[in-house]
Amino acid sequence: MSAIAGAAVDSPMTNAQLDQLSINCIRTLSIDAVQQANSGHPGTPMALAPLVYTLWNRVMRFDPKDPIWPNRDRFLLSNGHASMLLWSVLFLTGTRAVNAEYERLGEPAVSLDDIKHFRQLGSKAPGHPEYHLVSGVESTTGPLGQGVATSVGMAIAEAWLADRYNRPDLEIFGYNIYAICGDGCMMEGVSSEAASLAGHLALDNLCWIYDNNHITIEGNTRIAFTEDIAARFMGYGWNVLRVGDANDIERIEQALDIFQKTKGRPTFIILDSHIGYGSPHKQDTAAAHGEPLGEEEVRLTKRDYGWPEDAKFLVPPEVPEHFAAGIGARGAQAHARWTELFTAYRSKYPELATEIDLMQRRELPAKWDAGLPVFPADPKGIAGRDASGKVLNVLAQNIPWLVGGSADLGSSNKTTLTFKGAGDIEPGTPGGKNLHFGIREHAMAAAVNGLSLSKLRAFGATFFIFSDYARPAIRLSALMELPTIFVFTHDAMGDGEDGPTHQPVEQLASFRAMPGLVVLRPGDANEVVEAYRYIMQLRHEPAVLALSRQPLPTLDRSKYASAAGVARGAYVLGDAPGGKPEVILIGSGSEVSLCVDAHEELLAAGIRSRVVSMPSWDIFEHQTQEYQDSVLPPDVTARVAVEQASTFGWERYIGRTGRVIGMKTFGASAPLKALQGKFGFEPGRVTEIAKELLGKGKKN
Repeated sequence: MSAIAGAAVDSPMTNAQLDQLSINCIRTLSIDAVQQANSGHPGTPMALAPLVYTLWNRVMRFDPKDPIWPNRDRFLLSNGHASMLLWSVLFLTGTRAVNAEYERLGEPAVSLDDIKHFRQLGSKAPGHPEYHLVSGVESTTGPLGQGVATSVGMAIAEAWLADRYNRPDLEIFGYNIYAICGDGCMMEGVSSEAASLAGHLALDNLCWIYDNNHITIEGNTRIAFTEDIAARFMGYGWNVLRVGDANDIERIEQALDIFQKTKGRPTFIILDSHIGYGSPHKQDTAAAHGEPLGEEEVRLTKRDYGWPEDAKFLVPPEVPEHFAAGIGARGAQAHARWTELFTAYRSKYPELATEIDLMQRRELPAKWDAGLPVFPADPKGIAGRDASGKVLNVLAQNIPWLVGGSADLGSSNKTTLTFKGAGDIEPGTPGGKNLHFGIREHAMAAAVNGLSLSKLRAFGATFFIFSDYARPAIRLSALMELPTIFVFTHDAMGDGEDGPTHQPVEQLASFRAMPGLVVLRPGDANEVVEAYRYIMQLRHEPAVLALSRQPLPTLDRSKYASAAGVARGAYVLGDAPGGKPEVILIGSGSEVSLCVDAHEELLAAGIRSRVVSMPSWDIFEHQTQEYQDSVLPPDVTARVAVEQASTFGWERYIGRTGRVIGMKTFGASAPLKALQGKFGFEPGRVTEIAKELLGKGKKN
């Protein structure tokens, strides 16, 4: 095979020839996979193969035999359409698979057969990097800008871990985060938010490499993107470097070395490249970027590389051997040194070592829920956000690696951790518990994903209406099956005078529609406690908490059912005598107490009603049919649902004959009490509709 690289057949290859052979192998695997799939993007993998080769085989600390070793460097491909770069390098390095329970399986993470079935059903080489599907993928990417934004959370996490756990002569955490991005990532607003935050936090463990190729799907970037990107990042406080030739692996390695030596600033490397055109005969750059090259162009391109023109998925044996001698040997040695170090660390600091073990397995420490508040019955009550703040302050003391913050609304979301020693995560104090994300909801959610991918338990917070700005990252959290926590306050009309721009109407329905996301809207302070108790035990699902701004009556649990029913999504809160209701009132959040008041009115009128608190549709849907029928008996068809949100979806619980008191328009600017009257969120309205359904109303 050495003849491919231009050496005599019997002569050993030089290192330079092995480098070029490996780069061209990445390129041709990418070309062949895209061509066979008749789908995908060959251009970027062709252009960036030298960069990815240099980064993986010369620079990164990564052990292919154990891709979840805690102190490995992280690699994110933010321009995820170039996924064949990642599948090629995972295959050529022999990266091994790990399952969801963190068991090392010994089998390849990506096989050559997977690459031959690129973008096909069941292949471990999908169209974009998928974290939950393929070992060696550090984050799901594809929506442009998400990868780089997530990398900021990873960099915050590494600094936090190093600050808490490292000791003199025992450096347990000291890894770097590398993210490759393109013009699309730079244009998306989330990258600007994230870069600004990273510069402020002086994250010198973070390196973004920008593929400056001047091409997007519509053509040259000059039609829409003409800013001075270097000046922009210098303004953010980054160290900006430039490599003028994407094929110059020595210059690439030199720039990466400068990054490793730079302190107090993240690094932004501008890599000038020409997207892979195929052969010099093909100049349709947009097609080369977003379409297969075509059989004839594939042959011409391989000829230019000195590659056998008709060979498909050719992997010269020297290439995996070269990777084994590079990243394989270097990663194994670094991992072995770390294991020896951690053994000494465990002997000297057993409690801290146990914390690291638990964190890596996404487990909780003993007595993690000790001291959670129990709120006494109180008709005046407490706001959901206030109860949440009290719970978070207990949990964050019991779980050392629980960290988070708000998008500039900590004092309003009540998410600020105020106990002694909580501290802020700022430049110079990376080990605090409070993150100040600034007014950057999208980057906040992406950073929370990065923190979670680094095995911290992380939360982000804002007003529920501004969840719209965070939604793309929350969707990725669900797709990656991460146990992230999103605390959203001002869940309905509690901020009445602010008007419809601040009153969430459709947000509950839209998040309920998102697969794999647990949405909880607790009805009083004790339901808030139980919601957190449920959320903290999740290992593979993100959660959204929708909390009230205004006080909610704290229900008397000696009269009504225990709030522990939250763990089943919905439960019978108050019932008719003998458990034989003729009408069921269903509520969530602030409308639960409204249903309770209506229930008492109906009982006084001799009408057998049942109140069901339904904080989570998702959790309820995962209960047995027997349990669901016990809460909502199929033979009781008179049902009223009450929620200060869109009525969309409630028909699944009320049936064709039930009624919903909800929002079919946007809200209005007025005090809360006036809004409740205008839109029918009053006990009298609930009892009126219940009586109508039973044929006992005024109309009857």
